[in-house]
Amino acid sequence: MAMGKHCAILQITGYQNSGKTTLMKKLIARAAEQGLAAGSLKHHGHGGTPDLPVKDSTDHFKAGAIVSGAEGEGTVQLSARLGNDQLHRLIELYSYFDLDVLFIEGYKKEPFPKVLLISKEEDLPLVHELQAIVCVISSSCVHKNHFPGMNHFYIEEEDLYLDFLMKEVTNQNERDII
Repeated sequence: MAMGKHCAILQITGYQNSGKTTLMKKLIARAAEQGLAAGSLKHHGHGGTPDLPVKDSTDHFKAGAIVSGAEGEGTVQLSARLGNDQLHRLIELYSYFDLDVLFIEGYKKEPFPKVLLISKEEDLPLVHELQAIVCVISSSCVHKNHFPGMNHFYIEEEDLYLDFLMKEVTNQNERDII
């Protein structure tokens, strides 16, 4: 992040229906409880463009505007065309919001520190395909011996992994890595 303030980044990765969105909500709530300014960014990995609400700004966007927004009572809704795989440009855009942490859902192949959610044994190849895994959170049907040398939590150990991940956010902010 630019704009003079360091911002921790934590990716939440895993296959569809592994619990990414649920974990994102819990991390955002925990960050807010700790007084941190949190942002979120979700990769729409289901193909096509995300559904937009039917409003004038959406009509402008559908008509071909590169960027279109609507503001009301201090809340802005923005749509922009950045091209495919432009995470770095989105992070630059988010830098204007003076965040302490940016939680990113998806973008598995990006190099940022990430949490990997494993819900079934068929998901295990991700452990070897992804880089910068901070920890793995798995369902109890996947034995922890699949993750040697990695920080591992079972999905039921919510307080443990939320505390661990918020400590990771704090450590990133103290290291000023990004």
